[in-house]
Parts: sequence; C-alpha cells; structure tokens
Amino acid sequence: MKKSKYYLIIVLALTMFVISACGSNNDNEGSSDNGDSSASGEQVLNMVETAEIPTGDPALATDAASFIVFGQTMEGLYVLDGEDQPVPAIADGDPEISEDGLVYTFKLKEDAKWSNGDPVTAHDFVYAWQRALNPDTGSQYAYMFSGVIENATDIMNGDAAVEELGAEAVDDYTLEITLEQPVEYLNSLLAFGTYLPLNEDFVEEKGDSFGTNSDNMLANGPFVLTGWDGSGLTWTYEKNEEYYDIDNVSLDKVNVQVAKEPSTAVNLYETGEADRTAALSSEYAKQYANHEDASTFEEGSSWYLKFNQERDGEETPLANENIRKALAMAFDKEAFAEQVLSNGSIPSDGYVPRGLAVNPETGEDFREESGNLISYDVEKAQEYWNKGLEELGVDELSLDYLSDDTENAKRTAEYFKNQLETNLDGLTLNLENVPFKNRLDRTTAQDYDVVMHGWGPDYLDPLTFLDLYVTDGANNQASISNEEYDQLIEDAKVTYANDPEKRWEAMLEAERILVQEDTAIAPIYQRGRLTLIKPYVKGLEEHLFGPDYSLKNVTIEK
Repeated sequence: MKKSKYYLIIVLALTMFVISACGSNNDNEGSSDNGDSSASGEQVLNMVETAEIPTGDPALATDAASFIVFGQTMEGLYVLDGEDQPVPAIADGDPEISEDGLVYTFKLKEDAKWSNGDPVTAHDFVYAWQRALNPDTGSQYAYMFSGVIENATDIMNGDAAVEELGAEAVDDYTLEITLEQPVEYLNSLLAFGTYLPLNEDFVEEKGDSFGTNSDNMLANGPFVLTGWDGSGLTWTYEKNEEYYDIDNVSLDKVNVQVAKEPSTAVNLYETGEADRTAALSSEYAKQYANHEDASTFEEGSSWYLKFNQERDGEETPLANENIRKALAMAFDKEAFAEQVLSNGSIPSDGYVPRGLAVNPETGEDFREESGNLISYDVEKAQEYWNKGLEELGVDELSLDYLSDDTENAKRTAEYFKNQLETNLDGLTLNLENVPFKNRLDRTTAQDYDVVMHGWGPDYLDPLTFLDLYVTDGANNQASISNEEYDQLIEDAKVTYANDPEKRWEAMLEAERILVQEDTAIAPIYQRGRLTLIKPYVKGLEEHLFGPDYSLKNVTIEK
C-alpha cells in the first residue's frame, strides 16, 4: 500500500540517525514464525528495526528505540490514538479540573494490571514521577516535569524532597496533580514515556538490574517484551494476558530483528521473512519510491549539527562563534536531502520543524513565521572561518565528527567531510562512526566536537525543542549558554503562560538567538521516512510524537 501524509503536529521525543537497518541474523525467530503464521493463520508480525534497545527504564530513556518499546508494552494516563490525539488509557476518562486550572483529579481504571497480576494504582504514578525527579536517578528527562507539576524544579535541583511533588495518590484509584501554572499541552505530555507509571515493589526488588533486559521489566500495555538480553539484536513482543483491553489486541506475537545493512532488511522483506522494514536508506528509498508496498511518512523531527563548546573541562574551538557560523553555512543541505537521503526529507534553515504549531493570533506556522535563519552560503562561511581562525591564532583546525555506524550514517559523514573540508581551507574533519548506544553515551559525556543530532518532539508545543538548550539543561550536552535565551524560555514557560501572543513571540526570539545569533546548532533537514509494509498488515498507526508507531490495532489479514 502507499500512503502520503503531512500532519500539522509533531513527531517524537528523541529520535536517532539510523535510516537503514542493521545486522543479518539467520537464526531470527521471524523467519520460522512467519512461515507458521502463513500456514496456520496465527497473528504473527515480523519487523525489521534500525537500532538496538539502549534501556528498558523509562526514567533513563532518551532515544526513539526505547520509547518504541514502551509504546507497545506500557501505558500512562493517556496514549495516542490513530490521529495522534491523546486519549485516556489508564485514566478512566478525563479528569476533574479546578476553576483555576491548576488541580487535576484523575480516576483510574480499576481493571488495569501489570503483567505480574498486580493492579496499576495511583501510587505507581507518584512513585515513578518522584523517582524520575530524584537527582540520584540521573534522569535526563526530569526537566519534563519542571514548570509543570508543583515543586518539580526544586526537587530536580535537590532543593526539595521528592515527597513534596504536587502529585498525590488520594486512594488506589484516584490521582491528584497540582500544576505550577496552567499547561495547555498537558494531555500530550501525560502520554509521554517519562510520565509512565512504575510498579514500586518490582523496581525496588530489581534494583540496578531494572530495565536491563526483558526479565527485569514489567508491562501494563498490550504486549510484554521477551527475548531481549540487554544488548542483542532480536526481541519479541507477546500479547499481555493481563492487559485490561486484551479483547481488542489481535496480534499474538511480534518478532523484531535489527539489521545493520540496508540490503539485509530489503532481502528479508523480499523473501517474506519480514512484513515491514524500518525506514529505507537513500539508495533503496529511490528504488522503492513507486513500489506498491511503499509507505511514506513526513515526520516532524529536526536534524542538525550540534557543536560541543567544552570537552574534558576545556573550551573547544567551537566555543568561537565565527567558527560555528562558518561550519553551519558551508554545506549544501538541499543537495544532501535530495541526493544522500532521497526519502522525502526536506532541507531546513531553522530548528523547530514546520507543522509543529501555529500562531494563536494569526494561524501562521511557527517555521514559516520564524523564517530562514541560516542558509548555505560558501562566501560568507569562508569569511566567518577566516575571522574565527584569526581569533584563535591558528591557520588550521582538526575536529572530530561523531555519528552512528550504519551505512547511511557513514555515507552522511563522508558527505559532510567533503563539503566542509572543500569549502573551509585548513579544516580536517575526523570521522568517528560508532554504534548507536555508544554515540548516545559519548554525546552525554560531551566526548565529541561535532555530532549529527536529531530531535523529535515529545509533546505538542515548540518548547519541546527550544527547552533543550537552556544553560545546564540535561539534554544540552554541548555547554551552550545564553542568559537572554534562558530568560525567553522561562518567559514562555512561566511568565507568559496565560498570554499566548507574548509566549509565541518569546519562542520565536529564542529560536533566532539559538540558530541565527549564536549558531549553537546548525539546522540541516526535517526528516521523512519511506518503509515497505505488506498489504496484509492492517491497522499499523504511525505517530508524530511519542513512539514511532503502535501495534495494538494491527491485524494480519492474509
């Protein structure tokens, strides 16, 4: 089947640069089970994925691969429907809201259970949120609570006890949330992975082992994760027999295989061993663009070069604004999108993607109103470069470029090496292609100079992008700091929470400072993806934020 969608909302929380698949495995379960399914009519789906699972702990996850798993195995107060709208899940309907818009009281489904048979209660939400905010946990997504739930910021900063969080289990099935100020995108936030509940007894029993493999995880969603050893390239989703809505889950099993070579993924699909591929690399996207099984999807994720300004406690050459501007303007992003990616991705001169949000007064798209903030311009790039070298007192620079080890990531790295070294005299770009999990670890540790980075939104608001780069932000990971920028983000979150027009203006100005004035990052493109999916696979829902897709409503109709 072929489908083409452009949604005026957003795509996921942390996404990754792995457009192709990775490593062949001749012993994968998918091959044999697919044959059984065809013969017996069993509901078994075989999929190819793009990357291994970094963690099974929702408090520690920052990547798309982990959130995809949570999307199949766990549910929060809300989940996303087929139109990307948050709808009640563990919440038994919408909440009661106080007149001032600050207190939300949720009733929970009393038949919701964990896969070990324990009930899902209000205490599970309070425990999970307090755990994520506890500085000892080290959750990079703790900031998702900041400015939203009462006292979250103080707890995150170590200035208040976790028990002071504005979330209370009134009883087992009543959860009361007190907000710092009204939050118009709260429902979509409550569907996000860091807001998922956790079974306290199970997590405390497992200790440091929690989330390290499928035996140390617990599900409350449609499927249970099995067969994941913590680092392997295969795993399985099996129907959760304790799921409250099990009657509406058709699939019995989903076999997932990670493949490093694009040719392997396509071969698995062509030979009937896979029913759906992950996003195809450029050469196969071109080849299969008009195939009857091609499925295209324009995402709302933004991809850019991130410049690390401090490494090993010392300033890097990228602390120089002119060097950053030179790098940001010295590559042809249109040629990259068309020739290297070839999957429907579009070049971008801004950070916040089009289709994310519209001006509350005029209805104009944020990206359109913000405009082109930094464009390909070799002449200007060379001027900035020469000025930066002079300020640094050097004639040449050697920088490390960090990215994934997939075939498409390597091709991308070569493209940027050629473009930047050709257009900037005296630059040497050292390519470091590492496994996805290693890239995440090294980015977190700021062990890089330049990294190819992508971000998919976590909720329906531009702040899901802009909030990343406040000073000392958990996802900053580049020593980016600007007091004016920080104040604008604070204004958008707090000062102008009840003034949509001023809030919008603050976010527009924040993006201009980040990209055009400081050039802390270098926008490249807004991603599209093209996958292959068998026509007998019905009901797969692709999402613009949160998990890439949902399998709950999938049926096999051969």
